[in-house]
Amino acid sequence: MGIEEYGGGQAQGADFLVVTTNDAPGFRVERVIGEVFGLTVRSRHLGSQIGAGLKSMVGGELKGLTKTLVQTRNQAMERLVEQAKARGANAVLTMRFDVTEAADVGTEVCAYGTAVVLSPSDVA
Repeated sequence: MGIEEYGGGQAQGADFLVVTTNDAPGFRVERVIGEVFGLTVRSRHLGSQIGAGLKSMVGGELKGLTKTLVQTRNQAMERLVEQAKARGANAVLTMRFDVTEAADVGTEVCAYGTAVVLSPSDVA
């Protein structure tokens, strides 16, 4: 598995800003739209569960589950951005992830934050 399969987040030069901070240096908040979120629930397939069970006996990273969680987080973040854009935002501040087990059949991942309209701040 290559490094691109372990990471996430926005691509360089994306037209929509998502940050985990309360503000974005170089920008000012023109309008707060409000909370937005992207949600997805993924079930684990039997093969990965068996593999994870075997791997847990000897230790080490569960690469299949890691890859699935990365894909799930990326999908939740994509949905967050789609919802924010649909509401007129051009950025999301204070983005966070929440991950929980969903009734012992899968993993629920929620990306959430505050949708805002940003504009470049006046710099002298």
